[in-house]
Amino acid sequence: MTFSLAELMVCAASRSFDDDGEVLATGIGLLPRLAASLAMRTTNTDMMMTDSQSYLLSRPNPVSGMSTHQGQANENWMGFARIFDNVWSGARHALVGPSQIDRFGQTNIAALGGSYDAPKVQLLGVRGFPGNSISHANSFFVPKHSTRVFVSGECDVVCSIGYNPDRLPRGYDFSDIDIRRIITDLCVMDFGGPDRQIRVVSLHPGVPLSEVQENTGFEVAVADDVCQTELPTAEQLRIIEELDPLNARAKQIKDNPPGERRAH
Repeated sequence: MTFSLAELMVCAASRSFDDDGEVLATGIGLLPRLAASLAMRTTNTDMMMTDSQSYLLSRPNPVSGMSTHQGQANENWMGFARIFDNVWSGARHALVGPSQIDRFGQTNIAALGGSYDAPKVQLLGVRGFPGNSISHANSFFVPKHSTRVFVSGECDVVCSIGYNPDRLPRGYDFSDIDIRRIITDLCVMDFGGPDRQIRVVSLHPGVPLSEVQENTGFEVAVADDVCQTELPTAEQLRIIEELDPLNARAKQIKDNPPGERRAH
């Protein structure tokens, strides 16, 4: 059975939602949304998703091949105000793709380089990241694991807080911050190392640990039971095909490489 790296990452990311129960899952980007949809179809059928407009769905929409929202499995109305109520209540898990992640798990999607007033590159702005980071669970999806993403110092702009004691809001401690997993094109990581250090928990097929460390701007911990990332099952691949019939996932990772590296 063959599978792409994108499909391997989608399946690995979907497991971030396994134990969430009835929460709103938000996948920002095609592959993160595909991962959340896969979880809703397989390991966490209690999970909720929206159509990105105004309805909760009892079955996730396809990420490709759906030109209108007619025929979707609407379960309930969920307008913008109700989304905020849900976020602030903590009943949400967002899978997002930061431009930078530092050793504390702080992230940046706002700007790169330069100064706050005159950055070299202007990105999205902080958006909802500050509130998300103190309100509910978050996981990160990184299509290209590199030191440009996993930076050596603090993020150029701290858009969401992590496990940095100097940036915790007043009255908060580490137990109030919930960053679950980081899924990259090389490995799966969590924050289970000493003092919430980022820790490698699985390596994708054919990826050596040294490659992960070389492409990370800070030292990572390694789980005692670090293993190979679990491979997609035939059932998962079948459902992914249903959710993405036009194979838009093939355009998300450069050159659409296979999920298992072959020795050169």
